[in-house]
Amino acid sequence: MISIIQTMQTLADFSRKSGIPLILLKAANALDVHDIMEPGSAIRIPDTNKIPVKTIYTYEALAEATDSLVSSYPFITKHTIGHSVLGKELIELSIGTGTKKIHINAAFHGNEWITTAVLMYFIEEYAYRLSHADSKLLNAFDQTTVSFVPMVNPDGVDLVLLGRKAAEAYQDLVFTLNEDHDDFSRWKANILGVDLNKQFPAGWELEAARKPENPHYRDHPGKGPLTEPESLAMAELAKSSYFDMVLALHTQGEEIYWGFQGWEPPESAELAELFSSVSGYTAVQYVDNYAGFKDWFIQAFRKPGFTLELGHGKNPLPFSQFDEIYTKTSAILYAAICHESKN
Repeated sequence: MISIIQTMQTLADFSRKSGIPLILLKAANALDVHDIMEPGSAIRIPDTNKIPVKTIYTYEALAEATDSLVSSYPFITKHTIGHSVLGKELIELSIGTGTKKIHINAAFHGNEWITTAVLMYFIEEYAYRLSHADSKLLNAFDQTTVSFVPMVNPDGVDLVLLGRKAAEAYQDLVFTLNEDHDDFSRWKANILGVDLNKQFPAGWELEAARKPENPHYRDHPGKGPLTEPESLAMAELAKSSYFDMVLALHTQGEEIYWGFQGWEPPESAELAELFSSVSGYTAVQYVDNYAGFKDWFIQAFRKPGFTLELGHGKNPLPFSQFDEIYTKTSAILYAAICHESKN
């Protein structure tokens, strides 16, 4: 939203008169507290009437929704971190101005599309609460920058939700890899049949030795680490951003995986206990799995990484589980954002 200044005033004056938190106005307008705005100046302010929406997101719906978010909440920034095999933008949203950096992603796997819905609702709710001056969250905004990638695998998500036509030039390939079935509800991989969460150089060889050697609708780790544009984009994002913590949303099982081969720092155990206490999810230190994004992040950076297995049942989980999943997941995400490290 845009407001036109009628009288000469500082940004701090405008904040006091409007009731809009100063730190949000500063972030949205690149102005400082004492910067003077002349009559006729335009200032960007959050839309305090916009409320979160529960919906299933295709890639197109996601792109439209993220544009709407940035327009409604100008303290949110949007970036393109890469492109999928089919050329779809891999969208990152960022909220906050602090030096602490947290990253949260969703939909590494096509049939785990409900994780995008959960994360998008959280982003909207977080922005809404910030614009309504939630003091605890405003403090987090000032101290923490949160990076969100709501859909790591847009090609796979669209294939599951929209069917074979979404594969475009790869329709014959995906039909073959799906064992000649037109129901793609079990599809986890990207459009080339590579499992993006088995693509990272953290025990990749161990995982490759026991998984399908050739492209498949699930579990094929590729011909080497980071061969796919989506996984490579996520690795480059982590390398360039110096995150202090990452959380990857998957389904299902109501578990929190928080360790990898002893590389996790001591604070990971404390955080896992916190996340378990607020959600009721079971914290699990080690699982027999390699080459995942959180595995690589822990090994490469020696910082806390978590895989959250949302909900329970068989993938893809029904949207009827959304409310229950969201209540538990949002508790974890707010705890992560508001947590103050003892270090």
